[in-house]
Amino acid sequence: MNRKTDSGFPARDAIVAFIRANPGNVGTKEIAREFGLKNADRAELKRILRELADQGAIDKRGKKIHEPATLPVTVIADITGRDSDGELLATPTEWDEEESGTAPKIRIHIPRRPQPGTAAGVGDRALLRVERSDAGDAAAYRGRVIKIIDHAKTRVLGIFRARPEGGGRLIPVDKKQAGRELNIAKADAGGAEDGDLVSVDLVSSRGFGLTSGKVKERLGSLASEKAVSLIAIHAHEIPQAFSPAALREADAAQPATLKGREDWRNIPLVTIDPPDAKDHDDAVYAQADSNPNNKGGYIVDVAIADVAFYVRPGSALDRDALTRGNSVYFPDRVVPMLPERISNDLCSLVPGEPRGALAVRMVIGSDGRKRSHSFHRVLMRSAAKLSYAQAQAAIDGRPDDVTGLLLEPILRPLYAAYAVMKRARDERDPLDLDIPERKILLKADGTVDRVIVPERLDAHKLIEEFMILANVAAAEMLERKALPLIYRVHDEPTLEKVHALQEFLKTLDLPFAKGGALRPALFNRVLAQVAGLDYQPLVNEVVLRSQAQAEYSAENYGHFGLNLRRYAHFTSPIRRYADLTVHRALIRALGLGEGALPETETPESLSEVAAQISVTERRAMKAERETADRLIAHHLADRIGATFQGRISGVTRAGLFVKLEDTGADGLIPIRTLGSEYYNYDETRHALVGSRSGAMHRLGDVVDVRLVEAAPVAGALRFELLSQGQIAAGGRRRETSRAERRPQPKAGKAHPGRAPREKHRQPDIGRAGKSKAGEFKAGEFKAGEFKARKSKAGKFRAGKSKAGRSGKSKRGKSWKP
Repeated sequence: MNRKTDSGFPARDAIVAFIRANPGNVGTKEIAREFGLKNADRAELKRILRELADQGAIDKRGKKIHEPATLPVTVIADITGRDSDGELLATPTEWDEEESGTAPKIRIHIPRRPQPGTAAGVGDRALLRVERSDAGDAAAYRGRVIKIIDHAKTRVLGIFRARPEGGGRLIPVDKKQAGRELNIAKADAGGAEDGDLVSVDLVSSRGFGLTSGKVKERLGSLASEKAVSLIAIHAHEIPQAFSPAALREADAAQPATLKGREDWRNIPLVTIDPPDAKDHDDAVYAQADSNPNNKGGYIVDVAIADVAFYVRPGSALDRDALTRGNSVYFPDRVVPMLPERISNDLCSLVPGEPRGALAVRMVIGSDGRKRSHSFHRVLMRSAAKLSYAQAQAAIDGRPDDVTGLLLEPILRPLYAAYAVMKRARDERDPLDLDIPERKILLKADGTVDRVIVPERLDAHKLIEEFMILANVAAAEMLERKALPLIYRVHDEPTLEKVHALQEFLKTLDLPFAKGGALRPALFNRVLAQVAGLDYQPLVNEVVLRSQAQAEYSAENYGHFGLNLRRYAHFTSPIRRYADLTVHRALIRALGLGEGALPETETPESLSEVAAQISVTERRAMKAERETADRLIAHHLADRIGATFQGRISGVTRAGLFVKLEDTGADGLIPIRTLGSEYYNYDETRHALVGSRSGAMHRLGDVVDVRLVEAAPVAGALRFELLSQGQIAAGGRRRETSRAERRPQPKAGKAHPGRAPREKHRQPDIGRAGKSKAGEFKAGEFKAGEFKARKSKAGKFRAGKSKAGRSGKSKRGKSWKP
């Protein structure tokens, strides 16, 4: 590679190569020193760096320059416009700008004769196959359309506000469209009444004024809070109705018989689930191993609903399930992946009824390690349906009429097997974050009753560990048979994130010495040091945010959070399409009969499925989270002026996000309301620091706030800070008057609150409604499910503090196993 051009200036390829070779350590000064540039060359260097950043070849974060994160082979992207040659440009739909910088541009190649379903246009969302562009290309990637996921939107969802003279206006529910009301003429109102949730088609604007719309569909009334979940369902285009063909297939389905199955009906398998669960897709049983060569060991059976028997590849049920990708769980309803005839009846492992299942029998040694496993297609009959609390109460000496009969023959062996398996888990030392999970309980009328933090019982951990081991067994079996599969993968944190965490921990005098390979144990040692201390929640939150995002992939790169080399989802096929594909692969690999993965399925085709269901999973999580926000905002709307205690859950240039202790509700304190002085954003300390007084407001601080504004439709809250900040090192507090603490006029220079749009991520280990198979749920974000979402922090500009514009807080990440 030529390091310099004919003019003597460094070649762009050489600059990018230098940045790539020194991740996180390169700034303008380092580049100038490396290539021997003089001060007179700095202006030209900065111009080149700006152009490289615009092309997506590099990314600048603060004073450091980085190589942008790379894209997988297949990616779902939004087509945003055209270049000067008329070619389409796109950006990845799921991209974390906070971690990975500016999203790379993808130039889409359009063939002369596109295949059916691949004709794309601006505004469409498409599944692309991508590769790196040649050096010098303005776009970082080239791509071709595999299929169109969604076409450009010409429909808006919102709340109809009627005018006395007829017609009205539409208030969009999407924060991106906040303030962009639509005019609805009397003739176009479609019978909508004030407060209705409606879907509106955009129509041509007539001259100046508001854009016009025509009511296409009335979806419900916000007079009932049950319409709150409808907002998320329609806003995220989550399918509710099944196709007529799928419903016909479900109605025609017959219960599984013993044909082609082993008879396991005499094995007393039991289901252990949340008390309100309707679909029971896993049952467990354990017994001491009688083999003299395995003293102290156990045989564990995990039976999973045989969904593949009913949902055949290419069927209408299969097409509808893939479109959904997963079930979606709201406080007031469930949007299932499969019709109720399948999910709640034929596939649900209800007590006393024969049900088809795909089961794995695992032999566990006395050290807790799995010695062997085998898969079986069986007909089983559940012995009992238990809740977590019910099973735990029996073990703790409080059995009821049901568990009293099951205690000795079933429950004690299950817990004894778990105690043995826990030894291997502790030795494996997976990431052990302590993030509380909150659950919204509703009254009979659908309004919020209270928000609780359920106790995490050994019963939860037992089922979680059984499911993790079954998932590992499935991945190992398919690898052994050399069949393609969809893995559940979780990459290790990036070097930039690890470095940022190290710098943060230094501010707390906590060591984080990374030597050799990165392992979850490094993070667990830090978490153990802060257990019981005031800043334990802060450190847990920052460690959570340092993690990568889990996803589905046809390529295996392990699961960092669980510290496993191979992992696949097998245990929840009723509610996750990924698990259904694993069941089909096992049926094909072991010759277990009907419903097998087609021979035509390849790693490439499964890669496309993995990309699609990763997006539907994130869509579901975002919808669940937004619904919880809206319910809580409704709940607090009549408490304007009330004071609450909370904890700072996010710090951005726009202000502070605070999570209330009692409800878990998140709200924004705009930076302009903190006082008369300017506040600087200290990324290392996750804090806002006063420029004069040194007063510091830091992630994790306990604060008192007053509720100033609630926007139930948007699910947004705005607070006023009542607590004083701590004094940052080297700073001193100057007492300020009440008048000085009022919002001040915008100064001549840029206010720290005016920041570019940021994204933040959610880690990944969990699914709403259940917390099995290592699927930890942390409040409204799942502490184990890494999912990317945008923070609207940049939208909250100085001088504007409407709760409806506050957007989302940086609540942390969720990573799922």
